[in-house]
Amino acid sequence: MLLASAALLGLSVSAHADLRLCNKTESKVGVAIGYKDKVDWITEGWWNLESNSCETLVPGSLVSRYYYIYAVDYEQFGEWGGRAFMCTREKEFTIRGIQDCVARGYERTGFFEIDTGEQSSWTVQLTEPVQQGAGGR
Repeated sequence: MLLASAALLGLSVSAHADLRLCNKTESKVGVAIGYKDKVDWITEGWWNLESNSCETLVPGSLVSRYYYIYAVDYEQFGEWGGRAFMCTREKEFTIRGIQDCVARGYERTGFFEIDTGEQSSWTVQLTEPVQQGAGGR
């Protein structure tokens, strides 16, 4: 399984206050997001991003400090994930709650955490994996 890296870029001064994700790979990727609203944890997906494109996942000023991302590379079959488990499904979804995913008919998926530092705008960049052993010192 291909595990790729995600570069996190915080933008404190911007004309637009959004959470954006940029696909800096050569493949089409699918993206899901998790966050806490005033009541529950919510997961949403899927945004399909062509290679070298960006998409706004959360429009407007960010209200949470932490957001969670899971992405899959449709062409290379890799993923960007982590240890924050939340509910997803294969088709488009908005799911309330992160408990008992499988019992509720969903998949349990590991998301990676983004700490926005309470900025009003943030951009995440999905990048190709670093090649092991390539290049020198």
